[in-house]
Amino acid sequence: MLDRPVSNRPHAIVIGAGFGGLAAAIRLGAKGYRVSVLEKLDGPGGRAYTFQQDGFTFDAGPTIITAPWLFEELWALCGKNLADDVDLRAIDPFYEIRFDDGHVMRCSGDDQAMRTEVAQIAPDEVESFDRFMAESARIYKTAFEDLADQPFHKLSTLIRSAPDLIRLGGFRTVYSKVSQFFKNEKLRLAFSFHPLLIGGNPFTTTSYYCLIAHLERRFGVHYAMGGTGVIVRGLVGLIEGQGGALRFDTEVDEIIVDQGRASGVRLGNGEVIPADIVISNADVGWTYKHLLRNHQRARWTDSKLDRARYSMSLFVWYFGTNRRFDDVYHHMMILGPRYRGLLQDIFSAKRLASDFSLYLHRPTASDPSLAPEGCDSFYVLSPVPHLASGTDWATHAEPYRAAIQKRLEDTVLPGLGQAIVTSRMMTPQDFQERLLSLNGAAFALEPQLFQSAWFRPHNKSEDVDGLYLVGAGTHPGAGLPGVVSSAKVVDQVSPDVSALVR
Repeated sequence: MLDRPVSNRPHAIVIGAGFGGLAAAIRLGAKGYRVSVLEKLDGPGGRAYTFQQDGFTFDAGPTIITAPWLFEELWALCGKNLADDVDLRAIDPFYEIRFDDGHVMRCSGDDQAMRTEVAQIAPDEVESFDRFMAESARIYKTAFEDLADQPFHKLSTLIRSAPDLIRLGGFRTVYSKVSQFFKNEKLRLAFSFHPLLIGGNPFTTTSYYCLIAHLERRFGVHYAMGGTGVIVRGLVGLIEGQGGALRFDTEVDEIIVDQGRASGVRLGNGEVIPADIVISNADVGWTYKHLLRNHQRARWTDSKLDRARYSMSLFVWYFGTNRRFDDVYHHMMILGPRYRGLLQDIFSAKRLASDFSLYLHRPTASDPSLAPEGCDSFYVLSPVPHLASGTDWATHAEPYRAAIQKRLEDTVLPGLGQAIVTSRMMTPQDFQERLLSLNGAAFALEPQLFQSAWFRPHNKSEDVDGLYLVGAGTHPGAGLPGVVSSAKVVDQVSPDVSALVR
């Protein structure tokens, strides 16, 4: 038995300072726990880490805020207001979609503007847009409002939700559901691509993710001035204000299990830290396969983890230019010539294709502070297969980056090559080595129907008492609303401090 920490408050260890871990730390601190957050990297954020390079600021990952109230709740738990620390600005239009033929669709929350955009592509499908948005609202009500922050560690919860699953067609895929409303292939693409933002294939992901269209429409798409890292730093400030502690450059090597219960962690340097409960914001596959390698597991065994389907990975190129490209919007989807075929290459064949569809982020369109005066800060993201593809990124990264550069030069950034003054890349290998993601998957388990809700690793571990999971790999799933909501679930299923005071 490990010695109890010197404190009359139960001790909670949070492994990982990503959004899920930081949100969980705040909620546990509000319940009265003494909280320690242990982070492998040299700063907070995880996938939302911030890079500073040559006077430019690059958000490593999440850039779109679609559910600001989830952050407002965290600030309120600490008796503070989000607006005092974070300047959230609505972005309108939300983003632009550039199809391969050069047509640009501007997506916003303005119904009439969207009807006009739809009419420019398929005049006879405007009514289909209205019907689809009504269906998206119905799915949102059930799948997000009613279920996203509810525990799914009991089979009875799944059984109770089954009628809604059938009624709303959750057994269909996103693309299949969208195709019920739209015949035009451009519109099918425009209203079905959203699962790619959370690691899902629109042709296999449950249609519940059609809720994203309504989520954007109802609450808008927001940007945090100064970058997403401002929110991360604000969350860190809340934890410290509660008396919680954060340790960086601190990698957890093992979760210690004593008589079937998590009782602390062992660090890579051998240091042992006791705890009353442990919350892992590490990749779920890594948590079970590596941090619990010495504990016999009944459900999430190595063989089950090996058989699971993992999300695609990402190739991300961050770059700064010595001039501004003011014709380029803040958020832009630059689509390639293929949709279904490219996704089959990524998710099924695990083949690195020569074509791609890209997400281009130009935050300096709204926030010039992220680059030196007269300059632009960018990142461009390309979905790619995870490491099961066998791609040697040590040799493929630069040619792939160069191909993306050429695509950008040919479409929206003419003259880019002469303007680049700083550059860095992140590959699937980095997701595995830097972020400890199994297979280098960027979003943990793929959000298919039978890897969602009860079928996903539970927020309250099935294999170890006193262990709780937050982040992309547990319920409700990836994306900022998902990972922050996972902390709300842990808040519900973790014990009150009174139950642990001895």
